[in-house]
Amino acid sequence: MIRTFTPAVAAIGAAVLAFAAAPAAADPVDGSCALPGGPRVQVNVTGLKDRTGRLKLELYPANEADFLKDDRSLVREGKPFRRVWATMPASGPVTLCIRAPSAGQWALLFTHDRDGKNKFNFWQDGAGFPSNQRLGRSRPKVRQALVNVAASGGQITVRAQYLKGLGGFGPLD
Repeated sequence: MIRTFTPAVAAIGAAVLAFAAAPAAADPVDGSCALPGGPRVQVNVTGLKDRTGRLKLELYPANEADFLKDDRSLVREGKPFRRVWATMPASGPVTLCIRAPSAGQWALLFTHDRDGKNKFNFWQDGAGFPSNQRLGRSRPKVRQALVNVAASGGQITVRAQYLKGLGGFGPLD
């Protein structure tokens, strides 16, 4: 049996192929601030140990049970989660931006992945939260990470902290 394609079927096929080949538009679900407007947090980072590796921001639901939970689990459970990675600027101020799923209260985590391996190295990497409280030796609590995100967005400063001997994590200065 020989099949022939009508011009309409050929046009639909061409449109599907063109759509598949086109670069993906910036998706606000990925946490990127590429699109203008909306609830977002601009994070100014201070106290970095050096200018190596990559920087990461993550937004979690503002409750202890979901805070720092594996992102795959959160997604599987239908809970909102956002992450953005940024390259370390060679010099100047360090500012990152992350889009919130909606306006409201969220838990924000900043990490400085100094070796670029995408796995937190307790001995080497840095972390920070909106409260800027000294982290010490215990697991951070959600109250240290809470940030209120307005519908029009906002800005905060997070101070990076690194392991400092037996005292645990703290700012370098």
